[in-house]
Amino acid sequence: MKLLLNKTALITGAARGIGKEIALVYAKQGANIAFTDLKEDENAKAVEKQLSDLGVKAKFYASNAASFSESEETVKQIIEDFGTIDILINNAGITRDNLLLRMSESDWDSVLTVNLKSAFNLTKAVQPIMLKQRSGCIINISSIVGLNGNAGQANYAAAKAGMLGFTKSVAKELGSRNIRCNAIAPGFIETEMTQVLNPEVREAWLKTIPLRKPGTATDVANTAVYLASDLASYITGQTISCDGGMHV
Repeated sequence: MKLLLNKTALITGAARGIGKEIALVYAKQGANIAFTDLKEDENAKAVEKQLSDLGVKAKFYASNAASFSESEETVKQIIEDFGTIDILINNAGITRDNLLLRMSESDWDSVLTVNLKSAFNLTKAVQPIMLKQRSGCIINISSIVGLNGNAGQANYAAAKAGMLGFTKSVAKELGSRNIRCNAIAPGFIETEMTQVLNPEVREAWLKTIPLRKPGTATDVANTAVYLASDLASYITGQTISCDGGMHV
């Protein structure tokens, strides 16, 4: 049984990494996929084809999730193309790591804008649609860093922690209209970003994980499937850590 059959999902920052894997796993579960990233490149085109080959409707939109106006216009176009949006995954994000002493104002502002304001932009844009249909699911991709903090990532931690408060507030505002909002806090996940870490850093991270192994993008995607499905119909305002036990 496909858990997301005939649902339409909008996933930001999905041309690569965790967002891409969520899109692929959702498509395998029967969801139609509208996905965004900053620009249309060969990578985005390849993901669009992969999704279409799975037998669902899929379309890429070049859109800056950090822009309020672009987010609104993109959602309008998706409604014209797909007819509805049942699931929103706020996944767009960047890092600009540095110790606070050396962190520039632009590094702070860009991370807060892309990682946190984007969730506001897209949630606000899809809210009228979900209110009208009296159903919807919003999933915000936070981070273990938003729960624990991390030296050298004050901007990223602040943005990801902000998503958790945002998640709880949206859940309380929209729950009476059958709209659920939850967050996922991934831990040490194998991505392009973590693959470039030196072996000593990787080993240090692994020692903090009770399961003694990194997670995969598929682990996060499977968690997102559960939260978007009817199996989680009574779950809202929660943060699910997908971290091998790092945050216990």
